Amino acid sequence: MRKRLTITALKTMKQKGDPISMLTAYDYPSAILSEEAGIDVILVGDSLGNVVLGYDTTIPVTLEDMIYHTKAVMRGAKQTFVVTDMPFMTYGVGRETTMRNAARLMQEGGAQALKLEGGSEIADDVTALVQAGIPVMGHIGLTPQSVHQLGGFRVQGKLDREAAKLMEDAKALEKAGAFAIVLELVTEPLAEAISKELSIPTIGIGAGRGCDGQVLVYHDLIQYSSPYYEKKMVKTYTNAGESIRNAIKSYVDEVKTKAFPAEEHSFGVLNADKQEQVTQLYGAAAAIKDSEGGVKGEGQDKRDRVPNHS
Repeated sequence: MRKRLTITALKTMKQKGDPISMLTAYDYPSAILSEEAGIDVILVGDSLGNVVLGYDTTIPVTLEDMIYHTKAVMRGAKQTFVVTDMPFMTYGVGRETTMRNAARLMQEGGAQALKLEGGSEIADDVTALVQAGIPVMGHIGLTPQSVHQLGGFRVQGKLDREAAKLMEDAKALEKAGAFAIVLELVTEPLAEAISKELSIPTIGIGAGRGCDGQVLVYHDLIQYSSPYYEKKMVKTYTNAGESIRNAIKSYVDEVKTKAFPAEEHSFGVLNADKQEQVTQLYGAAAAIKDSEGGVKGEGQDKRDRVPNHS
């Protein structure tokens, strides 16, 4: 069984030049599959607002949403370092509110660390959280919670003043105690310069090859959406959406033509051997054999007994 990484281990990976792999996950099955595949870090991103809940932005995502999905991910990823996003307006709005919301994500959600969007303006909150024992990952560049203020989803750091501000923000977050920083949609030269300047790892998404690690959204990586929109910063490794859609279409066709269920999917009168199988599948109450050799549940007539698959 592999060991869950720590923030110390992640810093060591940077020092050794060992790239960090991070992927979003939003539920139990995606967490299990990500862990089985060997991912270093799972991010329960507020991007679930876009890819799971159907919002246009991450802004409508609530603290309760993040707690709910973090709990599901933690049940699936028992040996992986899990970071959870603090959603829009749950931090930077007063120290007491920030600390209370962070505590709920850690205690109720169960994450090992939190991710906050912003630079110098949230440095004091980062310091307070770290001093309270909460590991914090920063996030600068394109910050989706501020998409309206930024004027849309556009590459950051093209102008000299933007680049200077992002370098300043990165240093401020490191000084405040952040253990890593996500750089999103930042020009490659700037992302590389920031990565070299900091002693903590940088995780890039659309920030080029100079970062200490990379992160992608689960649904982008496996093309799990319809319609799917290609993004320059994303590489898709399979088309799960097409496979799922085709499987469901085949099911619909077989139901309509009565090809499913076939004989092998149906239950008849059970002999002793079959009765034992039903007992194992549905429990002893489902395998009470009556005098005619049928099977019925307790308090239920044998004619009405249907195995429950739901």
